Amino acid sequence: MTRTDPPSSATQRGSVWFVLIAVFIDMVGIGIAIPVLPVLIGAYTESREMQAYWAMALMAAYGLMQFLCAPMLGAISDRFGRRPVLIAAIIGLGIHYFLIAIAPSLTVMLIARLMGGLTGASFSVANAYLADITPPEQRARNFGFIGAAFGLGFIVGPMLGGLLGGIDLHLPFYVAAAISLVNAVYGFLAVPESLPPERRSAFSLSRANPFRALWALVRNHAVGSLVVVYAIYFIAHMTMIQSWVLATHFRFNWGPFENGVLLFCVGLLSTIVQGGLIGRLVKRFGEERLVLMAVGSNVLIQTLYGLVPQGWMMFPVLFAGFLTFTAGPSIQALVSKTADPSTQGITMGALQSISSLAAVIGPLLGNVLLAQVANLPPGDVRLGINFFACAALNFLAFTIAFRRLARPVAGMA
Repeated sequence: MTRTDPPSSATQRGSVWFVLIAVFIDMVGIGIAIPVLPVLIGAYTESREMQAYWAMALMAAYGLMQFLCAPMLGAISDRFGRRPVLIAAIIGLGIHYFLIAIAPSLTVMLIARLMGGLTGASFSVANAYLADITPPEQRARNFGFIGAAFGLGFIVGPMLGGLLGGIDLHLPFYVAAAISLVNAVYGFLAVPESLPPERRSAFSLSRANPFRALWALVRNHAVGSLVVVYAIYFIAHMTMIQSWVLATHFRFNWGPFENGVLLFCVGLLSTIVQGGLIGRLVKRFGEERLVLMAVGSNVLIQTLYGLVPQGWMMFPVLFAGFLTFTAGPSIQALVSKTADPSTQGITMGALQSISSLAAVIGPLLGNVLLAQVANLPPGDVRLGINFFACAALNFLAFTIAFRRLARPVAGMA
């Protein structure tokens, strides 16, 4: 289905809801796996150090494929439309979950993660879909809604994964595969095309080069420093996320259920902030100042994560850091405003590539650090080393963001 006339407000609302539902269902599937996969890896290894290294390998493989493939999927969607790319990627993601569920070895899991990273890069297409149908002045709000859909997925997914993982560590991946199939059927039956033929652009491998897409963003003087802040912020974010389950497993002896509960709270807070508060915060402070506040608060919050001696203390620290959930949508909105409508797919793909590259660096950094301290007793403060590294990275991002704020971009409110 395509359209050549400007969408009515009712059609636009329906299309926004499609993106939000599709992202939500995908995130339920991803959220199911998060509290379980690092623990499942431990069933295939003989030591905590090897568990950390294999967790690093499987997570980095997923992020590497996302980094390499996000601009390609964005460019393909710029040429052929968003709908077919989204549906095909959702099916591939489901196959990836099924392969993990039946994997007889970590090598098969690694192959599955490579496939999952390729198909998981479709989030850039979902962002481009939203940019197609949303006026520039509403994009911060709607990107915030996508963040809220992510958060809702994290409310349902990790809790479900924790409960299912308590029954059998393979069961959550069978359920995630089934959820992806439901999402693909929904997309096939209900998805309208957002990109009419006259706005499509030719595909070329050079335009799908992830390094070229990143370089184009960095060279853009209007957003170059924001891209650097975005990159450092996401490296810290992915370092924290990708090492979180093992860190709490080593420090507090948490399993899938405890991590599922905490990630449930992460999703709840993300939904409240990105779905309800971000619009008011953008109006009050502006997108750039909001980024500065979010990154600055991360320095304190991640330091506290590393210092707390008991697991229950992670919860109040999490809620104290609610501003950290506003950075991503605000930066996305600023970058999107500078992009030509015919290249929104590549632009969003480039931002997704930054996130995906961070998903390669994050597990390398976080899990290597954890492997060095894996055998220390639970009360040793060095077990928080991954969080301290995140705080240091965010301090660097804050410094760059502060300099950027003192030199506002001409013509960009």
